[in-house]
Amino acid sequence: MEATQETEKTALSAADFEPAGQEEKAYMVKMRPQTTAFQDGMRRLRKNKVAMVSFIIIVLITIAALVIPIFWPYQYESMLGMTPGKPVDPSFQNLSPFSYSTTEQARIAAGEKVFPHIFGTDASGRDYFIRVVYGTRISLAVGFFASLIVLVIGLLVGSVSGYVGGKVDLMIMRIVDIIYSLPDMLMVILLATVLKTAIGDSLEGTVLARIGSNIISLFIVFALLYWVSMARLVRGQILSLREQEYVLAAKAAGARGGWVIRRHLIPNCVSVIVISTALQIPNAIFTESYLSFLGLGVNAPMPSLGSLASDALNGINSYPYRLVIPALVISLIVLSLNLFGDGLRDAFDPKLNG
Repeated sequence: MEATQETEKTALSAADFEPAGQEEKAYMVKMRPQTTAFQDGMRRLRKNKVAMVSFIIIVLITIAALVIPIFWPYQYESMLGMTPGKPVDPSFQNLSPFSYSTTEQARIAAGEKVFPHIFGTDASGRDYFIRVVYGTRISLAVGFFASLIVLVIGLLVGSVSGYVGGKVDLMIMRIVDIIYSLPDMLMVILLATVLKTAIGDSLEGTVLARIGSNIISLFIVFALLYWVSMARLVRGQILSLREQEYVLAAKAAGARGGWVIRRHLIPNCVSVIVISTALQIPNAIFTESYLSFLGLGVNAPMPSLGSLASDALNGINSYPYRLVIPALVISLIVLSLNLFGDGLRDAFDPKLNG
């Protein structure tokens, strides 16, 4: 009797096979809108408050370094106390923040408006604020272009090594191991010193003379030493991707190795490459800063944050803020870039997001 009742309860009717209506579908199925991997990564990145604050700081510093020199009344190389045919006015030298020289005080007393020296002036009578701003621009530019050089060389060498394999991979990896075994800081200082002397005279009269031999030598140092991490990372990604079905299908269709690398392998490594490049920029800025601190960075009178900190050592007892200000800017830039790079890694690295 009970079995008969259970059969009647579970019996199906024709109404059970009718298509569900729109209201029933909306109630039963809650589908998430389709998104790409990039959109998912950006959504996770926006939720990372530390990374977003760091990104905003980087953008504000970059905009300030590019825009402020356009309308600032003082130039980074202008010695304010020096007038052709007249002796140097010592009152312009070593001014404290928001203070004025004797000449400027007289102009203010006469009713003129004189723009203040926010960070004072240095020992040569140059406005220190614009030198810090211009030094920030130089440090950011060097960090960006040095990282771009590392990206290009590391991407090329790593992709060829991972895709070709065999003896080519073995030879390239032995070169990488040799470079890894060298003491980084010592080799950077030695190469920067030698290259500064070797290419200094050859740049005279060329377009590169305006950039300076020190910056050129710094880029060469990055091209010689700092590509190995990027190459090893790209090689590992290529090794894991070259056995995938779509790569084998492309080979079977007669595609050349260069085409397969450009169209299939590198696009699937973009997230890892971008993250590594973002983390390489603060390393390049720090390297440029300590080389400039040692006198191997940018050429005078062009400032960088490292050279400003080095120049401030001469008057550290009397004017300690001249060392503190560029040191704080370097710390803020490097910290923000590192935190933003960590945020990119957390958002876009598939291994961390399942």
